[in-house]
Amino acid sequence: MLKEWVKEERPSDEVIRERLEKARAELAVRQMAIKEKGLPVLVIMDGWGAAGKGSVLGRIIKNLDPRFFKCETLTEESIEEARRPFLYRYFVRIPKAGQISFFDGSWMDEVTNEYLHGEVDQDDYRSHLTSIKRFERQLNDNGYLVVKFFFHIDEKVQRKRLEELESDKYTKWRVSKKDKWQNKHYNKCLDVYDDYIEATNQFVAPWYFIDSTNKKWSELQVTEILISSIDTALKNADIEKNSPLLQNTFPLKSIPKLADTKLDKTITDEDYKQQLDSLQKRLSELHNALYHKKIPVVIAYEGWDAAGKGGNIKRIAAALDPRGYEVHPIASPEPAEKARHYLWRFWNRLPKDGHIAIFDRTWYGRVMVERLEGFCSENDWQRAYNEINEFEKELADWNCVVIKFWVQIDKETQLERFTARQNTPEKQWKITDEDWRNREKWDLYEEAIDEMLQKTNTSFAPWHVLESNDKKYARIKALKIVIKAIEKKLAEV
Repeated sequence: MLKEWVKEERPSDEVIRERLEKARAELAVRQMAIKEKGLPVLVIMDGWGAAGKGSVLGRIIKNLDPRFFKCETLTEESIEEARRPFLYRYFVRIPKAGQISFFDGSWMDEVTNEYLHGEVDQDDYRSHLTSIKRFERQLNDNGYLVVKFFFHIDEKVQRKRLEELESDKYTKWRVSKKDKWQNKHYNKCLDVYDDYIEATNQFVAPWYFIDSTNKKWSELQVTEILISSIDTALKNADIEKNSPLLQNTFPLKSIPKLADTKLDKTITDEDYKQQLDSLQKRLSELHNALYHKKIPVVIAYEGWDAAGKGGNIKRIAAALDPRGYEVHPIASPEPAEKARHYLWRFWNRLPKDGHIAIFDRTWYGRVMVERLEGFCSENDWQRAYNEINEFEKELADWNCVVIKFWVQIDKETQLERFTARQNTPEKQWKITDEDWRNREKWDLYEEAIDEMLQKTNTSFAPWHVLESNDKKYARIKALKIVIKAIEKKLAEV
């Protein structure tokens, strides 16, 4: 694509000035329309070193209200970011509804640079491209406008600009080793950039090439494309449209329905105490090994109200070094969380490598409570099965151990526990009116849960049902599952 691109003929300086004056004013108006409509806009600015990305960005934002945009300079990842999964540092920076985020550099720069320098092989490079396409598609499906610019100059122009910058003691710092390497290996870089752009040029997030031989001309191209893209997105926002439901491409494992789960499994107090001590000691040992090998672990808990999630989590956490894990109790999303992609708040809570994150309720709320309580559209929750599988695949590709528990009890046991909580003063805080309302929808929830289990029980992130009529039995089973999963991963590395 990039190699075959034919530049548009540049207008005269006078025409550029006239169009630019008009475009600047119109973009400022569009920014207010974005705010009113609640449209999140992500603008990606990639391209050759010394192509003028920063200069154009500086010119564009001068005419915008600084309260409603943010600029992110994404060069090399920090030490902290390097311990997170691929795309983490980009996902956590996506804009909230009604705002624009400008990314000076992006995942393109990271992936192509690693590939050019042999830091990733062909398979890893292609895997990253797949992840990027999913990420950009998910943003679009969840109401984001993604606009991607590649600032293009030829080899001679780039060399001349780098020499001019280096000759001035006040601008010399702007020329990096990477820029000089890029110019020295221009054709090699061009081949990789061309391949990357062709692979990631999607209808939902197309690439726009910018002729960067002139600053004002570059600014005009970017500004007019932004205006046009925003206008289209605002019109689409006024039309009730559903994103297409994609075919699941991940291998799924069969799993019994909840109604077929036998809940008569128990354990004696003596066996419980003996096994608990032994298993917690083993998990403690494994936690040290995880840290040494830098293997991350995500443990996700879902289950019926009063099923015993909290006690189960407590027994696992008791075996862990408090410096190496965190428990995330997930409640209703805060305003800042509602204003972004629904997975944003979970990406923000992912552990560093070598650490463990335990989620007390999870991203599966999308296909349970949000589905049944009408907090999202049918298209949203139907689409979420595939989006969640993609999210968990990203974790698995990061070498993360993903363990998902459904804590199962029967309806009669739940009633007994609700009643006990209500009649015990120190436990009354655990029972709410919402718990009773949810109980009235037990059959609807069970149907939704069965569908959730069937559609997200992947080979890389399988579900485990914990029979919890006997809480102690469920705790021992959970510890055994966690230990087995960690031992298996450690044996692979």
